[in-house]
Amino acid sequence: MSLDDTAEELASALGADKAEVKRDLENLVQYSVPLEEAKQSVRRKYGGGGGAPTPETVSISDITTDNSNVTVTAKVLTVGKRSIRYQNEDHLIHEGELADETGKISYTDWHDFGLTAGDTVTITNAGVREWEGNPELNLGDSSSVDPAESIEVPFAVGGDKPLTELAPGDRGVNVDVVVSEVEEKTISGRDGETTILSGVFADESGRLPFTDWDPHPELEAGASIRVSGAYIREFRGIPSVNISEFSTVEALDADLEVSDDAPRKRIDEAVGMGGLFDVELVGNLLSVRDGSGLIQRCPECNRVTQKGQCRSHGQVDGYDDLRVKAILDDGTSALTVILDRDLTEQVYGGSLEDALAAAREAMNQEVVADSIRENIVGGEFVVRGSLSVDDYGANLDATAFSESADDPAARAAAVLSEVDA
Repeated sequence: MSLDDTAEELASALGADKAEVKRDLENLVQYSVPLEEAKQSVRRKYGGGGGAPTPETVSISDITTDNSNVTVTAKVLTVGKRSIRYQNEDHLIHEGELADETGKISYTDWHDFGLTAGDTVTITNAGVREWEGNPELNLGDSSSVDPAESIEVPFAVGGDKPLTELAPGDRGVNVDVVVSEVEEKTISGRDGETTILSGVFADESGRLPFTDWDPHPELEAGASIRVSGAYIREFRGIPSVNISEFSTVEALDADLEVSDDAPRKRIDEAVGMGGLFDVELVGNLLSVRDGSGLIQRCPECNRVTQKGQCRSHGQVDGYDDLRVKAILDDGTSALTVILDRDLTEQVYGGSLEDALAAAREAMNQEVVADSIRENIVGGEFVVRGSLSVDDYGANLDATAFSESADDPAARAAAVLSEVDA
């Protein structure tokens, strides 16, 4: 039901002016208040009370975004805290995941019902909204939470996860990591300029970027720490660990051992995971795409220009650069590998200045891309980098690129055995 239809239905039930009701709903919804909670708030404002029939009890696997309100009995898997800005005031919300025998679902607790990881509760009249494409439960003033008999669920309680198992939307998670990289930044926040920390975490499973919005002194390069109560957002198609003022950061008694190697994946497996910060792939380079070799970039935004035109800044005096966009295929799937200037100079066998000289001599900058094609097309390569997947396909921004020393026959047999399994 649209907001306009909801306002009309609510105004009719309350005997109020539709335009005023719609305006009240819009003011609440624009600050991320769930629609069902907004409706209850408007009902109270106009004296309509918050009463409604108790929704039918459902299993979590049966909840869809078509539901408006539900009642569930579930175990609390995780509990996190976060501050949001609503009507120029900061409000604390609690959030995490719930589960029953059939599945799990994320929730936002707007009322603070005192949920604790491991508790089994019956939640009555929880609102349902869509969050990152999935249904989410919203607990507010019209909801109630009561203790229930403990249930067994096929999910871990408490939020401890390795980095490679984290996904956008996870909340109340805990990680034991080494601070691989960290730097201090000043950004424009909602209260003006603010200082944050950003960098890279590492554990035995892999690496992920992080942002600390309330800088913790324990976050020093090389430190082994435990972060509790973090939440995961997507940043450029990749999960990113976010640490807030409500997260805790503690130094570990012993240093963690982490690997400098990236996990090696098949291309279909990596693409199916939707985005990876650090992954290694092996495959044959089938082609070098147009837009490779010698290029020009906008000095304002660094986008590649076409005939001196930037999509954002119009006619510009671009600067010279090198890159490669190539198709890598391992027999299970294919993706685009992007090499920066340093790696492109490596596969070209010369510097940017050498490429410019070759283009001037031939009076055609395409000679650089043609030379790169001769050097790498048809070869088998090991590529390490950051993988993002979106509506335009899968792209790997390479940090390392080298010829493979693997036995192609052995690797092909391994792939076929996994496909046949």
